[in-house]
Amino acid sequence: MQNILIVDDDVTFCLMLKTFLEKKGFVVTESFSFRDGLKAINKTNFSVILTDIRLPENDGIELLAEIKKKSVHIPVILMTGYGDIRSAVKAIKMGAFEYVTKPINPDEILFTILAAIHDSQETGNSLPSPGYVTGISESAIKLNEYIRLVAPTNLSVLILGESGTGKEYVARKIHNESLRAEKPFVAIDCGALPKDLSASELFGHVKGSFTSAVSDKPGQFIEAKGGTIFLDEIGNLGYEVQVQLLRAIQERKVRPVGSNKEINVDLRIIAATNEDLINVVQKGEFREDLYHRLNEFILQVPRLYDRQADIMIYANHFLAHANLELGRSVREFDSQVISIFKSYTWPGNLRELKNVIRRAVLLTTGDIITSNTLPVELSDYQTNLPFQANKFESDNLKKAIDQIEFEKIRSVLEKVKYNKTRAAQILNIDRKTLYNKLRQYDME
Repeated sequence: MQNILIVDDDVTFCLMLKTFLEKKGFVVTESFSFRDGLKAINKTNFSVILTDIRLPENDGIELLAEIKKKSVHIPVILMTGYGDIRSAVKAIKMGAFEYVTKPINPDEILFTILAAIHDSQETGNSLPSPGYVTGISESAIKLNEYIRLVAPTNLSVLILGESGTGKEYVARKIHNESLRAEKPFVAIDCGALPKDLSASELFGHVKGSFTSAVSDKPGQFIEAKGGTIFLDEIGNLGYEVQVQLLRAIQERKVRPVGSNKEINVDLRIIAATNEDLINVVQKGEFREDLYHRLNEFILQVPRLYDRQADIMIYANHFLAHANLELGRSVREFDSQVISIFKSYTWPGNLRELKNVIRRAVLLTTGDIITSNTLPVELSDYQTNLPFQANKFESDNLKKAIDQIEFEKIRSVLEKVKYNKTRAAQILNIDRKTLYNKLRQYDME
């Protein structure tokens, strides 16, 4: 069973939420203050912690900071009134999993809890993650070949790619296939580090080194000793911290804030960014020597839209996980949804696809996902498709054959990057016939 902690000074609300969650099979502990919440956290390993932002003695954001000191992998869900949303967004940047607004919607909170548990099981596992899907597209095969080659080495790796493309999954796969697989994997979002505390979070501090340093604290570099440290959104680090990071990479030593002693650290560094880091270097906002230290080996993670052959592989993978999370048994996507998925540009990449499918599974009443369960940006997108699956009727043999032909032509065109001469050769038809087919299916 999963243990859940609720921290809120509203006793009636806690009882209501506890009763609801216990009916769903969770073990629930209540705390009515910041201090009681800390005591509970120190006694029990919780799967998820829900805390109100406003608490007696202190607030939920401070509680979040204390939780992250104990374990970065415990998901924290903030509960907030509309007036506290700005604070909740700040908490997300500090590592909170999600925030929900009061009054709480039971289905929404259940969905968020299940998603948090699933994500923590994937990110907290030091063994090879079942969440990594290889893919069959040419770019996916090339990416995984590079991972296989670089993983056993100690080279620093710089992973480039748009937000949501799965850069952290790539980093974890490198770690899991390396000689350090049994050692820690520590992931840090550099964009979420407070500028004045970045050095402390990375390299640690000694008691009294600054106002809130009430005890010694080992930094994340020491926590990752022997393993791998993953620095996501590396371009967000301040210039002074970049200097310290460069020394840590060169010397394999770190100096905690306020200390005059250096600590040896044996670890591998993997960094990632969605920025054009060379451009940032040219602007003088990122050290060129640090850039060259980090990019001993570069991996480019492609956009989801550029991996057409992988879209439905990922979609079915996320469908299986969503069924597990939500206790559903949705079997498949209808042909119209598949057509939309393959044509949509996916600006949020894999993260967007995953969220779309979770939502669709939650809203689906039958066992097949249809377009009316998709967000408006996708359900409206179908009206712009040049050739839609709903033009075909399942009981019309001619149209069913047309559908198959259309899908085959589109698949081949994508494979050869729309080289029509090459596509015609593969399809074993002449170019004139191919052009006629393209006109027939509005694919020109």
